[in-house]
Amino acid sequence: MDRFPVIIGEVLFDCFGADCTLGGAPFNVAWHLQGFGLAPRFVSRVGEDALGAEVLARMADWGMDCRWVGRDADHPTGRVAVSVVGGQPSYDILPAQAYDYVAPPTALGDCADSLFYHGSLAARSEVTRATLLGLRAAFAGRVFVDVNLRAPWWSADSLWPLLLDAAWLKLNDEEAMRLVEDGEGSHLARERRAGQVILTRGAEGADVYDGHGHLQHVTPPVVGGLVDTVGAGDAFSAVVVLGLIEGWSWPLLLGRAVTFAARVCTWRGALSDDRTIYEEIVREWRGAETHG
Repeated sequence: MDRFPVIIGEVLFDCFGADCTLGGAPFNVAWHLQGFGLAPRFVSRVGEDALGAEVLARMADWGMDCRWVGRDADHPTGRVAVSVVGGQPSYDILPAQAYDYVAPPTALGDCADSLFYHGSLAARSEVTRATLLGLRAAFAGRVFVDVNLRAPWWSADSLWPLLLDAAWLKLNDEEAMRLVEDGEGSHLARERRAGQVILTRGAEGADVYDGHGHLQHVTPPVVGGLVDTVGAGDAFSAVVVLGLIEGWSWPLLLGRAVTFAARVCTWRGALSDDRTIYEEIVREWRGAETHG
């Protein structure tokens, strides 16, 4: 696959009281991939407001292409009220945000060898859902679905079609228990005809399944200096997507993904604009390959 994945979904601000930080699962994934040297094509929508201008400015500063982020005069840039108790975040997701009205993008370019990533939250609206499904049809065998079950913005009837025939499904163990009675990844893979199911388990690590059974488990490192877990799952997803594009083995891919997710838990919010973090991690990876 090429190094220009197409990523569609929400960009928003996670607000811890008056302190708002840039986020949104698909945006976080795109941000991290840019940090690791890819050039994601991020498709979304922001309001014609101060927060929307900040999104575009931050993207430009980070080197991201803003061409596929629309402006909306009628709906605000997305916001979420986040509270953290015992290190675990909870979210109050506001309705009728700009990312609920994503229009089909123009001039995406050649996507014949690109990975297509989407989550489930932005599909809550008919407009963005239609855009997402219209794009997705061109990416058979290269679709990565990152499940985010955020009450009250999902139902089984609306979610199940999004999971069907995905090459990769990623979700956490609590979400898996809501979707299949036994929470078993191979069961979910069979039901939705998915290629692989990546199941995260917090401090217990992550597993990969296909329709025949369990493929791989990884145990995460101990997190020193935990600040919060906001965005840890998105960091994990970003490295999984990177590894799929780069052709890494499952043991290598999962190990790097849980390690980066643990790293994100040591700063406030989901993102960092410190380029040296990504450069240092890539050097560590290359060093391990040299001495491995």
